[in-house]
Amino acid sequence: MMKYDLKTNNKVPEGKIDKKWNNHKSILKLISPNNRSNFDIIIIGSGLSGGSAAASLSELGYKVKVFCYQDSPRRAHSVAAQGGINASKNYKGDNDSVYRLFHDTIKGGDYRSREANVYRLSEISSNIIDQCVAQGVPFARDYAGYLETRSFGGTKVARTFYAKGQTGQQLLLGCYSAICRQIGKGRIKIYNRHEMLDLVLVEGVARGIIARNLVSGKLEKHSAHAVVIASGGYGNVFFLSTNAMGANASCIWKVHKKGGLFANPCYTQIHPTCIPIHGEYQSKLTLMSESLRNDGRIWVPKKLEDANLIRNGIKKPENINEEDRDYYLERRYPSFGNLVPRDVASRAAKERCDKGFGIENNENGEGVFLDFNSSIEKYGEEKVNELGINNPSLEKKRQLGKEVIESKYGNLFHMYEKITEKNPYETPMKIYPAVHYTMGGLWVDYNLMSNIPGCFVIGEANFSDHGSNRLGASALMQGLADGYFILPYTIANYLAKYVTYKNANFSIKNVEFNKSESFVKNKIKRLIQNNGKKSVDFFHKKLGNIMWKYVGMSRNHTGLSKSINKIQELRNEFWNNVFVPGDVEDGLNTELEKAGRVADFLELGELMAMDALNRKESCGCHFREEYQTKEGEALRNDLHYKYVSAWEYQENKFISDEIMHKEYLDFHFVKLESRSYK
Repeated sequence: MMKYDLKTNNKVPEGKIDKKWNNHKSILKLISPNNRSNFDIIIIGSGLSGGSAAASLSELGYKVKVFCYQDSPRRAHSVAAQGGINASKNYKGDNDSVYRLFHDTIKGGDYRSREANVYRLSEISSNIIDQCVAQGVPFARDYAGYLETRSFGGTKVARTFYAKGQTGQQLLLGCYSAICRQIGKGRIKIYNRHEMLDLVLVEGVARGIIARNLVSGKLEKHSAHAVVIASGGYGNVFFLSTNAMGANASCIWKVHKKGGLFANPCYTQIHPTCIPIHGEYQSKLTLMSESLRNDGRIWVPKKLEDANLIRNGIKKPENINEEDRDYYLERRYPSFGNLVPRDVASRAAKERCDKGFGIENNENGEGVFLDFNSSIEKYGEEKVNELGINNPSLEKKRQLGKEVIESKYGNLFHMYEKITEKNPYETPMKIYPAVHYTMGGLWVDYNLMSNIPGCFVIGEANFSDHGSNRLGASALMQGLADGYFILPYTIANYLAKYVTYKNANFSIKNVEFNKSESFVKNKIKRLIQNNGKKSVDFFHKKLGNIMWKYVGMSRNHTGLSKSINKIQELRNEFWNNVFVPGDVEDGLNTELEKAGRVADFLELGELMAMDALNRKESCGCHFREEYQTKEGEALRNDLHYKYVSAWEYQENKFISDEIMHKEYLDFHFVKLESRSYK
């Protein structure tokens, strides 16, 4: 069902785009330092968005509780972000600017993101780098000691700051050090191995959570003046993805079922640079950083017979002559080449593999090469000139070239070799697209608050900044911008009204906490006492197969309609036949954890398919086969679909009964045009 009158207000301020955030900050309400310690804030998630928010808010004086399902905040999935973080500092002198970063991000998202949010993100980007350098993050530096940058997809400038191939990990360590300082002061309390199982509303306002201690199994009530959701995305609905095995959507789904609008659920990013699937018993996929496309060239054989020989192990890629290689991204997109955005590169790889040119010996012949030979030769030539070596041997040149590549990507090459037993310095990497990031999430206004008062949503958990496709190295940028530089201002504006009655209705003795606790207990009992025959993973894998086949890289009306029916049938089978071992009184029960998360995925998957079915256009990662140009590119419909779809759950009804609201997108500072990277 569709409803065309949006019930929410995005609170975007008036005025010129480069003045909006500063003008907005100047009218936000403040809380004096001596009053901040009277406020409790709950943060769900300890990754870069949640961790930076916790560090910043506690530094200001608020009392903060941080919940994470991992055994340590350092295990948050932000550690897996490899390639870098964007900022418009123009260190390379290649004519970068705040506006250019803004425009690249809007264009990369195929004009389906909120203009004001993206400009604010671009403005703040440089502050993030300064903050992280001050924390001691070991960003790469050039020969003179200045911060080094590299390029990422969808841009023509080098604005991505990086720490080899472990940028997310280093940023998280910097953030964690700031958290530890506040833990020592007693301002932050960490709840490791805890999972939020419900959001508690008192008179329609977020006042706390019900959490399960994953070690003891006990349910706990926690109250606060505001709840911040920083729990990441929902890519694991596909079962196989680049996300951590424990990454889940339960937190944002609980908020959705308490009234939080879920925006753009169909926008799922497929990353083009992942190690291909090897078999049906694989439990996750491994990402190879997009930064590798700076120096790696992507190709498949031009001849079908060569592709077949490679798949069968008869011919090696090194033995394919240069004239027999199809560098298809360079051929199709000469302006950007291998650094086109992720959705474009992913669909191009799928097109080649669908035509039979794939090189991996898996079920569908899915895989292409990422080859570093040209860069090794180029860097080797530069290095011998730099060192003044006369008449160097070819072997010496290659050695020096490999050393340059190693200095930039060494840990990534090591990781690839450990997984595949192939040396990428000598033979090309095998890659293929896989589910990576989700641009959809809980709807938030300009202040990062959901339509539930007191419930803020930051990082990948919200929908706000990336439109229908995220550019590489923008996830870390958004997470840290939200936590370090936006939320501390906007949450104070919300909390200021409670200065004079700080403790009203906030007690965990409130009847709403008891209602939520009873609801959670009943769901746990239902799962454990089900006495079914099939494991949780059985259902998760079946859901993943449905999602990838019908709601994956390519979608159509018939497939999406079929997927909705299949997900509904699978969900019914799950509740009738899932087996969760143990007793209700047991403590540690990882199967129970998984069962609750998969139950939520089985509902979210249907909403994703509904949203994709409703959006009769192609934009960014949402590629409807019925809507494409003659050249096979995405074909937007700005007349009818220039909006954010925000879905409202109807209590005690089916997912198919959800109501869709629309936030229409206005573009005053960029020109709407067909996205082209040719």
